[in-house]
Amino acid sequence: MIVEHCLFLVELRRLRVWDPRTGSKTMKLRGHTDNIRALLLDSSGRYCLSGSSDSMIRLWDLGQQRCLHSYAVHTDSVWALASTPTFSHVYSGGRDLSLYLTDLATRESVLLCKEDHPILQLALHDDGIWVATTDSSVHRWPAEAHNPVRVLQRGGSFLAGNLSFSRARVSLEGSTPVPVYREPSSSIPGTSAIVQHEILKNRRHVLTKDTVGAVKLWEITRGVVIENFGTISFEQKKEELFEMVSVPAWFTVDTRLGSLSVHLDTPQCFSAEMYSTDLGIAGKTEDDKVNLARETLKGLLAHWLIKRRQLFGSQTSANGEIPSGKDTSTRTLSLSKVDGDASSDNDATVYPPFEFSAAAPPSIVTEGSKGGPWRKKITDLIGTEDERDFPCWVLDCVLSNRLPPRENTKCSFYLHPCEGSTLQILTQGKLSAPRILRIHKVLTPDMNLATVQAYIWKKPEDLILNYRVVQSR
Repeated sequence: MIVEHCLFLVELRRLRVWDPRTGSKTMKLRGHTDNIRALLLDSSGRYCLSGSSDSMIRLWDLGQQRCLHSYAVHTDSVWALASTPTFSHVYSGGRDLSLYLTDLATRESVLLCKEDHPILQLALHDDGIWVATTDSSVHRWPAEAHNPVRVLQRGGSFLAGNLSFSRARVSLEGSTPVPVYREPSSSIPGTSAIVQHEILKNRRHVLTKDTVGAVKLWEITRGVVIENFGTISFEQKKEELFEMVSVPAWFTVDTRLGSLSVHLDTPQCFSAEMYSTDLGIAGKTEDDKVNLARETLKGLLAHWLIKRRQLFGSQTSANGEIPSGKDTSTRTLSLSKVDGDASSDNDATVYPPFEFSAAAPPSIVTEGSKGGPWRKKITDLIGTEDERDFPCWVLDCVLSNRLPPRENTKCSFYLHPCEGSTLQILTQGKLSAPRILRIHKVLTPDMNLATVQAYIWKKPEDLILNYRVVQSR
């Protein structure tokens, strides 16, 4: 039996081995009493090591289809395994923060080191071993991988038991092993991982909390932290930042990897607009609106657009078409305003609220029409990327200023005086307006525009209290 003819499937407490050539199950190995968390196969494909949440490490002979030895060295779940090149010794780590070295033949084991966080992955390199934990930093510890006997000869070793959690019982009795090494030989420091987030009502800011308790405010349209509040209450700060605004959800956020990942998907991402004056964009009329997703995409791909124009600017044909960066026979993209969004200029101008830093550029993860997912920093794009790399709707938006068809964004509503208000009841009935509308535009014939405008800007909260907007059914 050789390794390339084996497919392992972990099924709770059992280990199944399949032959991928025929799709048939060749064996089922039983022995663990809890979920199997780690597997390791030797170069010949005959022996296999497994680590489990029952704190046990088991050595299997796949030829004989049985367990040869079991090793109880941990006090909790085993999550990571690594072996010496000859498969004579195994390094193991897990939830108990401990890294052990065990001789598979003599069962002699020694505690190499203790981490500050549960161990997730192990990787041998030369005479050291890299250890990744639930923390973002990675440490390298001495391992003597080519001659592990040297470590065992330093003393402090013990014989591994063969019953689940027997090591834990020994530790409770006061026989706790002493680690061989106290400090790692080198480290790669990581940043604090984000563990909590909240998208604010304005749909441009996200409040986050990391593993050290620091609360920060991010601006999604620029990919930067605009304020670090330090170690404070996340819930309290969220309440302080609450705004009485309603902006459609145009993105989602994922922090499972410890960093802020923003997801854009068509057509939902193009549902949010804001007035240019509210964003502080100079030189625009009062009624000018910008689409948040379109401007964010322009900011993300600004470097790519510059590179692309340097490469293909002179090759633009009379009808405005640009040849594809990889194959001129593939779909080309128009730079003209045909079928574009007539409400904004078709240029590569990136407004300040959508400028991404070149010093600390974010990465984009996407997938084109003919390739798999890929990831690059926005400053690493070279301009030749096309529809094979980007989704077509992204290129339509950035190059041709075309957005997918949208539903009618107008909604109907009534204006009613709030209880206790001295304002008269309005009689014109149902009104309609876009999803975003400046309140001073909601006027009746008997209202004076200048008076209402002055009143609104001085005391906007009074108008909110005096009128409530009720969406018609």
